[in-house]
Amino acid sequence: MIRALEGAADDAGSRELLSRADSIRVPRGIWDYPDPCRLIARRFGCLDARTEVAEVGILQTTLIGRAAADIAAGRSEIALLSGGEAKYRARRAKLLGVKAPLTAQQPCEQDSVLRPAATIVSEQELRVGLAMPVTQYSMMENALRAAESLSIEQHRREVASLWARMSEIAAKNPHAWIREPVPLEFLACESERNRMLAFPYTRLHTSQWNVDQAAGFILCSKAAADAAGIALDRRIHPWAVAESNVMVPVSERLHPHRCPGYARAAEAIRLHTGRSVAQADHLELYSCFPVAVRIQAREMGIDETVRPVSLTGGMTFAGGPLNNFVFQALVRMVETLRADSRATGVVTAVSGMLTKQGISLWSARPSPAGFRFADVSEQVARELERVPVENEASGPARVVCYTVLFEDAGPVRTVLLCDVADGRRVLVSSESADLAAEATTRELCGKKVRLDGSGVELL
Repeated sequence: MIRALEGAADDAGSRELLSRADSIRVPRGIWDYPDPCRLIARRFGCLDARTEVAEVGILQTTLIGRAAADIAAGRSEIALLSGGEAKYRARRAKLLGVKAPLTAQQPCEQDSVLRPAATIVSEQELRVGLAMPVTQYSMMENALRAAESLSIEQHRREVASLWARMSEIAAKNPHAWIREPVPLEFLACESERNRMLAFPYTRLHTSQWNVDQAAGFILCSKAAADAAGIALDRRIHPWAVAESNVMVPVSERLHPHRCPGYARAAEAIRLHTGRSVAQADHLELYSCFPVAVRIQAREMGIDETVRPVSLTGGMTFAGGPLNNFVFQALVRMVETLRADSRATGVVTAVSGMLTKQGISLWSARPSPAGFRFADVSEQVARELERVPVENEASGPARVVCYTVLFEDAGPVRTVLLCDVADGRRVLVSSESADLAAEATTRELCGKKVRLDGSGVELL
């Protein structure tokens, strides 16, 4: 993170900005530093800088929005934002049986800690094995396939086509972790090198978090940039940040394939700036899994089949350091907007299982309307329909969505989200090998089933 911020200062043309910073903000990673902002402040000599750490479950756009809003209101002059991981280093050290020590830091308190207001995964979801993101996102992917009336084979190729295009973009991104295009046919098929994790997702549909990557950028007032002699062609301006922080577990969403927070955030940005998010010149849609990209595109009126939705190549190929990809993406967006000075660029963010949604709009030109940080949570809370999920149920039911969980030996469990009587829902888990095999070749969404204590019967 320190090296990334030094690179940002050198890129801007002044390391003076680092020593004059009055706030430092970092999203929590896998590391266990109490407050990495303090280590950064000590390195740069800005010991009075206020520190802020955002725990997992807080959007990275929240840090950007808060820092930019403070500067716009005159409460701050220079803010440093950074995040990073060295998980590849740690993984290699474990495989080799050697230590990978971290920088030492004594216990300390952050000046500000941002924590989510609720849990991301419900107790019912944990009970049936939906603990990992790939399991929950695969449920949403299957729900979207059914909602769009695609066959399993049509859907498989549509997802593979999107991800193949992402790999081609990553191949041209000098910062990408994997810079080799992956053919559509390879992505569409399960294989020894691309094993199934949770139907329909294979290993190459998931975010690659075993990376050594960091990003850093400097937000400052115009006066601070002028005083530091920052050239005009190095400056990129945040026009607006809008986000929803409503937290509803996937299983409780009436429509698991919908995400109205993006539509409301995009509308807030349009109302403030007069610019449509869908018509931005450059896009970077958060890409932890294909369905995240696909749902965002639909909510914001973007056709991902006819225009690029990424500058990086996405989190599978460009790299997806935990809780930091938005910062990685912003670096690429800045590079792009500097070379296209009349353009606008959009970078989106996700927290959890499409639980929270964030959008930021950027340009090389200052915003005519000034900066705005909008929270559309109240609107989204009124619009997002919820359904109570019971711990157990029996009798007739209808499948809302499902997934099949895999381990090394193959499919081990089918998890189904079902509507039952009286507007209630239940999550059920079946270890039937026959059901698991059928669920990967036959559409179960919308099908009638019978539930009892011993399993699930297809009707």
